[in-house]
Amino acid sequence: MNPEAQQDVSVSQGIRMMFYMMKPNETSFQTLEEVPDYVKQATPFFISLILLELVVSWILKGKPPGRLDDALTSISAGIFSRLPSLFSRSIELTTYIYIWENYRLISLPWHSPWTWYLTFLGVDFGYYWFHRMAHEVNIMWAGHQTHHSSEDYNLSTALRQSVLQIYTSWIFYSPLALFIPPSVYAVHLQFNLLYQFWIHTEVINNLGPLELIINTPSHHRVHHGRNRYCIDKNYAGVLIIWDRIFGTFEAENEKVVYGLTHPINTFEPFKVQFHHLVYIWTTFWATPGFFNKFSVIFKGPGWGPGKPRLGLSEEIPEALSQVTLLLRVGFIILTLTSIGFLLDQRPKAAILETVRCLGFLMLYRFGHLKPFIPSLSFAFELHQQEPPLSSDCSSGR
Repeated sequence: MNPEAQQDVSVSQGIRMMFYMMKPNETSFQTLEEVPDYVKQATPFFISLILLELVVSWILKGKPPGRLDDALTSISAGIFSRLPSLFSRSIELTTYIYIWENYRLISLPWHSPWTWYLTFLGVDFGYYWFHRMAHEVNIMWAGHQTHHSSEDYNLSTALRQSVLQIYTSWIFYSPLALFIPPSVYAVHLQFNLLYQFWIHTEVINNLGPLELIINTPSHHRVHHGRNRYCIDKNYAGVLIIWDRIFGTFEAENEKVVYGLTHPINTFEPFKVQFHHLVYIWTTFWATPGFFNKFSVIFKGPGWGPGKPRLGLSEEIPEALSQVTLLLRVGFIILTLTSIGFLLDQRPKAAILETVRCLGFLMLYRFGHLKPFIPSLSFAFELHQQEPPLSSDCSSGR
């Protein structure tokens, strides 16, 4: 790709570029050298959209879309991920060109709209499988986890990219080199990446019928969630149909809590990029048996001896929303206060304890609390389902 090609991008072209709305006749090139560096050209639009999101978030929610320290970490990771391209051509392009020059079966015409649209589908399909394997293969997750380490979800999160993941992603695009010219591939590789920028936001809700076909902010919020229902879902790049076809789709329902299931609690750029490699290294040597060591590298991040390939879903820590956390803290304070009233034999101790018990039932009913003894859940569920015996009986509401 040529960083100097077509450096002057109009506002209209820039917006269409960010949303994968460029036309075949304006983005078809005979040689790889003619292909512009669209990602570099998109930099002003990254900044503009981040500022726009900030304004819209203040208007709609009265607060910024995330924390400054988290946003700066994401931006630094984005810069970090681009550094290798300063010294050499991307491995995604280098390997593609090698396969094209030595093993291609046919050469589809670079100027045909049919080639353009076929490449759009091929790159997006390849991205789905790369992205899925980046979650299901531990050594690949070591790179991709960088992108998921943010506990905020805004447009700056899209910039939090790994310096490592390009060293495995090329594998999934390689089959296209058997028939798609490198210049066409280079265009769509960039547009697929640029499209995924705008879906990292909470200021856009449901997009109606488009939710059935394309990847949207709602779908991608689920992908970034650490709630149990969000894990290993919605791998799509542009088209959500791949997830629907291969059974990895999940619609957004309960409030999404973002970040890794085991948060790293750091903004240090090297730890953000490489901490999981260190974890794999220590786990590899601590795990007995050759095949178990092999599995540490190539099975899922949650795998352990005696577990399924992707680990056990019940071992995923339960994510607490801010509302749930505040309600639980409030309930603890109420409980301690009630105990104090009872010990002091205060006249209103019985009333406060009744309020505390009713509060527990309400918090349990809406999923913010669970009984300390799990077997008691059955009794509470029976209490909620049992109809009143007569008009004199309380319904418990």
